[in-house]
Amino acid sequence: MRKLGGLAMMALALSWATSAHATIWIHSDSGGRIEDYLSRYRSARASNERVVIDGSCLSACTLVLGIVPRGRLCATQNATLGFHSAWEPDDHGHAVISARWTHVVLANLPGAIRHWISRRGGLRTEMLYLRGPELAQFVPACTA
Repeated sequence: MRKLGGLAMMALALSWATSAHATIWIHSDSGGRIEDYLSRYRSARASNERVVIDGSCLSACTLVLGIVPRGRLCATQNATLGFHSAWEPDDHGHAVISARWTHVVLANLPGAIRHWISRRGGLRTEMLYLRGPELAQFVPACTA
């Protein structure tokens, strides 16, 4: 069964390989600096790269949803998105919620995702997870 899954992913990669553009595969991305992800995904958008989410895409990684066009983005059955409020270190190095960066995150997510987050109480320190059939409502499934 695992071999069949690997073959399906290979077929998907080959079907996209006919394009002159690269494909970015997200397998296990826990996020990082928001500015870095904004820059990375804007570059991907400008160069017409495709993005396959095939594992966890957490925190700043989720900005891909609002920056890379929907037609160049897909999620496999392994995909999990995780959203939380943004934070930054205070003068003592402790993590504190950043209203400014949380606003930047929300402003760069699609309206439907913002609505989904809002219905769950908004962004907070605890992670909100989006996966499976619920994720498929927002991100097209990858097909070979």
